[in-house]
Order: sequence, then C-alpha cells, then structure tokens
Amino acid sequence: MRTRSCLAVLCLFAAMLRAATVPEPRTEAVFAPEARHNHASCIVEAPDGTLFVAWFNGSGERQADDVKILGSRLRPGARSWEEPFTLSDTPGFPDCNPSLRVDARGRLWLFHPTILANTWESALLRVKVSSDWRRRGAPRWERGDVILLRPGGEFDEAVGKSLPLLEAQLLRVDLDQDQRREAAEFVDAAKNHVTNRLYRRLGWMPRAHPVVVGSRWLLPLYHDGFSVSLVGLSDDGGETWRASAPILGVGNVQPSITARRDGTLVAWMRDNGPPPHRLQMSESRDRGETWSLAVDSEIPNPGSGAEVIALRDGSRLFIGNDSETGRHSLALWLSDDEGRTWRWKRTVAMAEPGAGSFGYPSVLEARDGTIHATWSEGIGRLETIRHGRFARTWLRR
Repeated sequence: MRTRSCLAVLCLFAAMLRAATVPEPRTEAVFAPEARHNHASCIVEAPDGTLFVAWFNGSGERQADDVKILGSRLRPGARSWEEPFTLSDTPGFPDCNPSLRVDARGRLWLFHPTILANTWESALLRVKVSSDWRRRGAPRWERGDVILLRPGGEFDEAVGKSLPLLEAQLLRVDLDQDQRREAAEFVDAAKNHVTNRLYRRLGWMPRAHPVVVGSRWLLPLYHDGFSVSLVGLSDDGGETWRASAPILGVGNVQPSITARRDGTLVAWMRDNGPPPHRLQMSESRDRGETWSLAVDSEIPNPGSGAEVIALRDGSRLFIGNDSETGRHSLALWLSDDEGRTWRWKRTVAMAEPGAGSFGYPSVLEARDGTIHATWSEGIGRLETIRHGRFARTWLRR
C-alpha cells in the first residue's frame, strides 16, 4: 500500500513538473486597435523564421472602395511587429481576403480578389509573386496576374441539381418571414445565374492557405452567389490554373484542405446553411478533381471562417469559432486520427456574447514546432489583428 501511495505521489509530482514547464500561450496585437475595419488575416513563415501576416483594411468590406491589403512582419527575437505596409491597393476598388504561400524557392505568393462592382459575385481572382519580400517594408512584386477559371458545362448541371436540395433544407427549418423571403430570393438568383458564363467565371475567392500535395497546387475557393466551393488546380507550380468540379452541399464555403495518409483530400468548410451549424467536410480521392457531397462534422460553426492544417506529427489542428451562435469564442481543437474525432480543445479567446468578436483565423506550425495563429479581433468599435503562439504540449495538457 505504501509503495502504491509513493508511486501516486511521484506521478502527481511528475505531472505538476510537466505542467510547470509547458509554455503558456502568448498573444499580442499586430498593431494598435483602430476604428477602421481589419479582417481576414493569413500568416506564413519565412525561411529565416520571420512571421509575415496579411489582412484587409478599410472603411468596410466589398462596398467600400478604400479597402486594401496590408502586411506586417515579426522577425525572430523582435518584441513588436513592423509598422503595417501596403501589399495590394487597386485604386477605386476593394481588395479583400488575402491568402499567402511560401513556395519551395522561398518566394511569397499572394492570392486575393479585387471586387469589381461592390458585390462578392463580382470578385476577380488575382495573384502576386515576390522573391524580394524579407526586407523591411512592402515586398517588391515581380509578377502580378489575373487567375481566370472556367467552370465547365458540368458546373451548371451539378449546381443546378444541388439548389433544390438547398431549397428543401431551408423549408424544413424555422425561419421568420424575412429570412424565408431572403432564402427564396437567394435560391431563385442562383438558379437564374447558374448558366451565365460571366457570373460563374467571376466571384471565386480564396480564404485559407493554398496547399501542395505532391506536385499539385490546390487553391481553395468559394462563391457567395452559389454558396458552393471548388478548388483551383495547378500542375505547373502556379503558372496556370483550372477549376475542379464544384463541392456541393448546403451553404458550404471557404474551404481549408488537408491530406490523409491514404491520399484522400478533405475540405473543411464554413457553414452558411440552415441549422445545425457545423463545420462541413467533403472528400476527394482523385487529387482534388472531384468531391463528395459536403456533410456536417462534429465541430460547431456559426457561419464563420475556420482553418484545419496537418501538423508534422500527423495530427490535425482546427482553429475557429466553437459555437453555433456567434464569434465571441475562438478555440483550437486537436485530432490524432486525421480529423475523424477531436480529443483536445483549448480556448484561445473568449468574451461575453456581444462584448467581443474573434474570427477568421489563420494558423501554421513553425519550423521549431510552435503553433502560430492570427485572427480578427473586435472589441467595442475598435479592431485589430491579434497574433498568438502556442506550444503543442499546451494543446494536449
């Protein structure tokens, strides 16, 4: 009995010692909170360990023509982020939703939409590339292109078949008169536009990081006019792009992609559909060419951006709002079975409903194993982009 008691004490002491040595999370604002709208950040790491973040800033979103994309850096050992600088600013047009990637040659890629007519459906997908982006201030862009996608004839047939499903789902939920009218107007508009070539070739926007699987680049995209997603595919290192088949479902947008060990790709998506509000998921077994019907996962989602990434140890990390009803709570979830179940959950930011908003996160695993994330933070009338760093040991504690 005494031996068992000693072992119990030793185990407790060891657990306390491990807990004491786990670094606590640290967060800081990338810049001082301000009255302008700051939203939809994306974070990457440079080869030297410098963190680089982009977000859009302006007096609004798609309807504000002063919206531009800003950036900042946090160098190794620095105590604060650099003064924000402009990454993209199309005069007279909003630039939104930056998505970043650092390629194998160390170049920075910026994907984003320019909004042509103050509607999300008028988004024009663009890309910029820089080899000279680690110096202080704005990168020197050596390339800037428009990415033109041509969802084929199968697109209108597939989306056309999915719209009655969406309509049927909407009729089953408890909507008030105004909500029901808005839902019916959305479905009717999508039905009318599905055969319109211009409408279906514009409006595609990025949100989460692009991913590379083998030699194929996959750029997750979505369309608010159809409330569906698809993937931009490139087999020549981002030089040319084509569209996958659409990811169909009920209000699934803003995909984030991970790959399983067996080669299956999983797209994790925001839920813009009727209740229950869950992070939606779809699978591809042909390297992103076609996708299964989107279904609900176990993770709540209030109609807000989220991201799922694969860590080097094979686990999956989710960051997003862990509520069906608001963006007042932001959490990290960890899975050790490729996202089939989520065993660990840690709250990153929280406020009383209506007292704060934390959303549209971006996350990465740095070379040293630290988890870095950025997200939009709104307290009162002031907004900023907040950066947090987290140890994997803290996630499992």
